[in-house]
Amino acid sequence: MSSEQAYDIGTTGEKWGEAEVAQWLARQQIKRSYQEQVVEKINALADTYLVEQYGELIYPANDYPLYAIKISALGENKPWVLVTGGVHGYETSGVQGAIRFVESKAEQYRQHFNLLVLPCISPWGYETINRWNVDAIDPNRSFYANSPAPESALVMKYVHGFAEDEAHEFIMHIDLHETTDTDNSEFRPALAARDAIVQKTWNIPDGFYLVGDTTKPEADFQKAIVDNVAKVTHIAPADGENKLIGVDLEQFGVINYAARELGLCMGLTDAQFVTTTEVYPDSPLVDDENCILAQVAAVTGGLDYILNQ
Repeated sequence: MSSEQAYDIGTTGEKWGEAEVAQWLARQQIKRSYQEQVVEKINALADTYLVEQYGELIYPANDYPLYAIKISALGENKPWVLVTGGVHGYETSGVQGAIRFVESKAEQYRQHFNLLVLPCISPWGYETINRWNVDAIDPNRSFYANSPAPESALVMKYVHGFAEDEAHEFIMHIDLHETTDTDNSEFRPALAARDAIVQKTWNIPDGFYLVGDTTKPEADFQKAIVDNVAKVTHIAPADGENKLIGVDLEQFGVINYAARELGLCMGLTDAQFVTTTEVYPDSPLVDDENCILAQVAAVTGGLDYILNQ
């Protein structure tokens, strides 16, 4: 169905300018603490693993230091795995799932992999429960040269500089996300207003699914993750048109996007195995803990698949 509801910022048919972005920004409020819910958990891991600050966001509300957790393999010449969360700050289980993976599962994979975990790429978005940054820019459409989103630019600088060393070759990148009911109630109407375009609402899938990369779909890898997550939570069924969020199903629980063409975080590296998770926290069948466990199961499912090859 069409998203006909009018967004109350801007003029129909005209893209937002600075005044409209400022009006939108003035509405945003701090609703939770990045320091207490994220940074303190990351700092607690510093006694065990290397915690590295790779940048800082200087925003009117707060200054936000950005952290990576490095977990070195117990052995030489092991491949690197990248785990990212919080590209969209409002997607809570992506942030908490990345941290929980380090807390509960990382140690058992150290004999096989080096792990690089960036738990919260968009901390202002985390605090205000937002998909966009302060400039009304979506960081997960901004992973390209001369990015307008500092969240994306800082990650690219850090990870690309890291990967220039041949010893830091990535084999896998998993980006942890959620699809929530606010995608239809807030984000898509706001996007339509900002860009002066017509948006259609879509049926929010009830359950977990993956978004692979059309240029390297690695169907067996995706299936292994879905199968592992299915032990923890339910997988989203396709809609009546055999689609998820308007995209044709590639296999049960999996659709594909053009990662680099769309500026997605999962296109960040040259890793062979890449995917984006999507958890549905608004389902009556789950709670916050189940969503976090689903994210952890997605990471371990991908790692186990590579180990079994």
